[in-house]
Amino acid sequence: MTSETDGWLLISVSTAGAAATLRVQVWRKLRSLGALYLQQSVCLLPLRPEVVREVRRLTDRMRQHGGSSRVLRIAFTDPAEREQVIAELNAARDAEYAEVLERLPSFMEELAMERARGRATYAEVEESEADLERFSSWMAKIAARDYFDAPGGQVARDAVARAAEALAEFEQAALSAEAPPDPAALRPSPSRRLRAAEES
Repeated sequence: MTSETDGWLLISVSTAGAAATLRVQVWRKLRSLGALYLQQSVCLLPLRPEVVREVRRLTDRMRQHGGSSRVLRIAFTDPAEREQVIAELNAARDAEYAEVLERLPSFMEELAMERARGRATYAEVEESEADLERFSSWMAKIAARDYFDAPGGQVARDAVARAAEALAEFEQAALSAEAPPDPAALRPSPSRRLRAAEES
């Protein structure tokens, strides 16, 4: 019996005769799930509960809008073939993680440049927070379809974590620039002055 750890879904879709928008929707959904295309309109996905659920919803939508599909549960009889498919899936995820890594340096450079210009401000913090949130959201989407822990995942996660640390430092600089400590809070209290006098 095929288990959820070694089973696969073979998906064949057709949008012939349906609205052009359906073809785009199907393609986007399968790509978002990380499907590996074997040929046009035929792809593979690992058999996981969340994948089965999303594919079922997709096929229902296709039928409602004039498309058709066939979904077969299969298992590889050749371990080498299975490993090759996993390697291709991981390569696709690594390519996506690499895109994140390619764009992160500009985020870090922007923070450094704004600090060098003395422009560590709340407005810049907000803007950079929005940028970092986009990176985090992007990473979450890739991770959701990273079924076999592609090697590039940890490298990208570490890079995003460093970006978050850099933003925290930038925010602290903005706080220091825009909200300097209250001078009164820095002056010793009367009791502290009295103790200091007694000790001297």
